[in-house]
Amino acid sequence: MHIFGTALLTAGMEPRLFDLDYQLLADSLLTIIAVFVLFLALSYFLFDPARRFLQKRQEKIAGELENAKTKEEEAAKLKEEYEAKLADIEKEADEILSAARKKGLANEAHIVEAAKEEAARIIAKANVEAELEKKKVADEVKREMIVIAAAMAAKIAGASMNAEKQDALLEETLAEIGEGTWLS
Repeated sequence: MHIFGTALLTAGMEPRLFDLDYQLLADSLLTIIAVFVLFLALSYFLFDPARRFLQKRQEKIAGELENAKTKEEEAAKLKEEYEAKLADIEKEADEILSAARKKGLANEAHIVEAAKEEAARIIAKANVEAELEKKKVADEVKREMIVIAAAMAAKIAGASMNAEKQDALLEETLAEIGEGTWLS
């Protein structure tokens, strides 16, 4: 402290903690005004363009976010529409398959019925043919019987007829015809 006290005494002034004189106040005031002017100039030339740039960028980002949100909502709507269409398509496919199954079952029933009718017709035709064949065979047997009866009558007429000869002739004719012919 000795150095400060000596310096102040040599200047002829009273010792003070701060040396506030008018020159210091004027310099301080001019420095404050210069800093303020410099701040205004920098604010106008640097800060305002930076603020405008940041504002534009913020608006652009907000617009992009809004656009993305809108696109996301549209995508969600499209997804719902596609899912609804897909569900409708699946339902329609099920209906088509169900209709095809019903049609197939109806066709199957129709084919089975037609086959049964055809089988019945074939059986009826076979029965008719069997009846005709049976009648034909019966007619042939009758013809043979007539021929045999005529032959027998000729033999009986040509031979003298006694009871033994008639029985023998009858037995011989029956043996030629066979017992199965008479029984049917």
